[in-house]
Amino acid sequence: MRYVVIGCGNVGMELAGRWSAAGHHVVGTTTSQRRVAEVGAVCADVVVLRGSDEDAVRRATRDADAVVLTVSPRVSRAFDARERVAEYADTLTASAATAARVHPRVVFTSSVSVYGAGEGAVVDEESPLTVSDDASPRNFIAAERAVLGGDNGAVVRIPDVYGHPRDLDYPSRVRMAHELLGGSVPFAPDALLYRIDYRDAAAALDLVVSAGLAGVYNAVPDAVLPPTNREAFGAICAAEGRPDLTYRSEIWTPVVPVSSAKLRAEGFAFTYS
Repeated sequence: MRYVVIGCGNVGMELAGRWSAAGHHVVGTTTSQRRVAEVGAVCADVVVLRGSDEDAVRRATRDADAVVLTVSPRVSRAFDARERVAEYADTLTASAATAARVHPRVVFTSSVSVYGAGEGAVVDEESPLTVSDDASPRNFIAAERAVLGGDNGAVVRIPDVYGHPRDLDYPSRVRMAHELLGGSVPFAPDALLYRIDYRDAAAALDLVVSAGLAGVYNAVPDAVLPPTNREAFGAICAAEGRPDLTYRSEIWTPVVPVSSAKLRAEGFAFTYS
């Protein structure tokens, strides 16, 4: 099979590596010329492009059996509400709309922020989406709609990704929030801190593509209810002798349990998370 992974970050690289090891021809993309050698270590071909460049995406995805978007906004542009507007529109909405225009089989890696705080006792794929005006959930929702507009589009909604050796661990994230952001973060204090290991995120995408699944699937480790942001980050702050973070509640994720029963019914199991 010939697959294209647009956005070879930690999840995209893991997915590309899985597919290459299985004998598939994988085309990986990056926005940086500096990463060509790194991406080329796990992909047969590497293309430098932005996901919003329709001509470049069309050329890269020609003859592909599936296109997977694992694009991520730059962290440096994620903490300020004004900077999120252009960054999320270009990285998420424009990339998804472009891929959906040029290829019939697109799988988009989305976020549980589309649910906002969540409604009801449990959040599942049928739960209503948030009406928040924040650029993060708004653009994830717009990207989903672009991909799901065709008959064969799929969306995998994931929580915070962790576990890769290059990732900042959570104490480091808290230190960064204090030292660079004045201790202020855009998240909501009462949201549950669901996390997924990057390898499980890649495995969920692999299953959706390999099994030919369409529609929306949650890939949220749901065996154990996690702590809230306030509980988890408060414990880290206390352990390091730092003041508590200030939560601006601009980006909400569910405060009630999230179910991944639909994905597990297809045979998926969380191995690392």
